[in-house]
Amino acid sequence: MSILHYKTTKPNEPALIIEPGARNKTFADLECRSRCLSGFFQQSGLLRGDHIAVLMQNNQYYHEVCWAAQRAGLYYTPVNWHLTPSEAGYMIKDCGAKALIYSSDLAKMAASIKDLNSSLSICLQAGGNEYSGIMASTEFTRPDDRLSGAYMFYSSGTTGRPKGIKRQLPDTVFGTPDKHIERLRDQYGFDENTVYLNPAPLYHAAPLGWTLSAQALGGLTIIMKTFDAVELLMLIEKYKVTHVQCVPTMFVRLLKLTEEERSRYDLSSLKVIIHAAAPCPIDTKKEMIKWFGPILKEYYAGSEGNGFVAIDSHEWLSKIGSVGRPKNCTITITDENGVELEPGEIGHIYFSGGAHFNYHNDDDKTKGAYDAKGRSTLGDLGYLDTDGYLFLCGRRGDMINVGGVNVYPREIEDVLITHPSILDIAIIGEPCSEFGETLLAVIQPVNKAINEVKFLEMIRQYCQEKLAKYKIPRSIIFVETFPRMPTGKIKVDALRRILNQPRKGQ
Repeated sequence: MSILHYKTTKPNEPALIIEPGARNKTFADLECRSRCLSGFFQQSGLLRGDHIAVLMQNNQYYHEVCWAAQRAGLYYTPVNWHLTPSEAGYMIKDCGAKALIYSSDLAKMAASIKDLNSSLSICLQAGGNEYSGIMASTEFTRPDDRLSGAYMFYSSGTTGRPKGIKRQLPDTVFGTPDKHIERLRDQYGFDENTVYLNPAPLYHAAPLGWTLSAQALGGLTIIMKTFDAVELLMLIEKYKVTHVQCVPTMFVRLLKLTEEERSRYDLSSLKVIIHAAAPCPIDTKKEMIKWFGPILKEYYAGSEGNGFVAIDSHEWLSKIGSVGRPKNCTITITDENGVELEPGEIGHIYFSGGAHFNYHNDDDKTKGAYDAKGRSTLGDLGYLDTDGYLFLCGRRGDMINVGGVNVYPREIEDVLITHPSILDIAIIGEPCSEFGETLLAVIQPVNKAINEVKFLEMIRQYCQEKLAKYKIPRSIIFVETFPRMPTGKIKVDALRRILNQPRKGQ
């Protein structure tokens, strides 16, 4: 990835705008500042393949730090700032980071992390005095003839400790376009006229990777500090946004807006709405296509980079519920014994032909991600139809066995999320002496002042015409804020803690 070309062809045009506040950086800014910081890393003794960690909210410094790491041939790990100091410190220690770059709002957390990690030789506050001095110095400029660095993300950590997903550093000189940049250009129409809106945290893979790639292609990236449905529509109008990437929970929030809020803004500039990270309920996607037109493009992939599956709106309307066909890999569906299954049969999804990866410092987890034929999995279940389209059913650990019948929570969640009284939902299994497991609905209601017993009866009636009887939840819990990550993934450990609360139902 590179911003080299655009420092000369459009140096004074904005490459990055942070909203709210409209703080911006031009292509020349990113070029100059990342070059200075890269030189500082090298003068400080960091070598190719060494590691830095980035602990910042969405702000104007994030991208220049990442570009600097790539210029210096380093690995860089974005750290979720919502974690506790011990949780974040574990990741930073596990990846072997020698430098931590943090924002001023997180200075106290950074100090606690430094106390836990003796390997940190650099602890630098973005925007602080030392940082500003680096940016003002000419001694840190270095030529761009070095091999590029790369990011190393950690798994979401929805259960247990997060694991680093490590791939080999590229063997290309910094500035060489990679496959991801080519995909954005060829498959999604990104170019130097693109205005890309990112409403998600940059410590996740897609938000950071896609914004960096958009800049590499000369596009303008708009970064929201936090997601807000009305603000997202306002920014589309304000900046004439052409591309936006969301997760399905954002679609749900958008569709909960009133008709007056939806129609208040001019959204005609929008060419592509990209979505991924979590399964999208069918009715939710239908409503989004009805609102915005057939401009939704979905993909299924992981930070592991072992495969990429995609589908556009026209294909999806003829293959409703599919996430598409593989674009750079081959997909095989197998049973528990590795036997390949026929079209329509649900099993484990394996990729071949994509990138090879390993889980940092966890040989057992790495080994478990590959089968005897060298194919890799993200741990998801699904099936292929006769035309080669992939349909997701859930994760192997999410499946619930009710009276000997496998139930996939996603199917129930997709039905109930369309209920006007439900803001968010997850279905989980509970032990049951009669059926082995029974279904519990964890719900964030729109109206907090509502009776749980009446609500449970209401959703049961809602499900009767849409789901088999054994798929209808038998008990319910209300939560004020739903335990879901910004990517849409459920925090499983948090849901398990909710199980200890009193609940009503049968």
